[in-house]
Amino acid sequence: MAMTLRLPDDLDAKLTERARREGRSKQELAVEAIRDAQDRAELKVDDVLAELMDSDAEILDYLK
Repeated sequence: MAMTLRLPDDLDAKLTERARREGRSKQELAVEAIRDAQDRAELKVDDVLAELMDSDAEILDYLK
């Protein structure tokens, strides 16, 4: 699906320079960054759920 992303000039310049250095497109770098951010967010949620399951194991067992 197509999407237009408007970046501040300073960020666009950094992205352009990195894409040039790495021989990749700005789109590739942006997609990678979004995927990485999503993966980090999912890990945080999983970590919180695991902590809750451990700390509240007794309560959860009681509720079963």
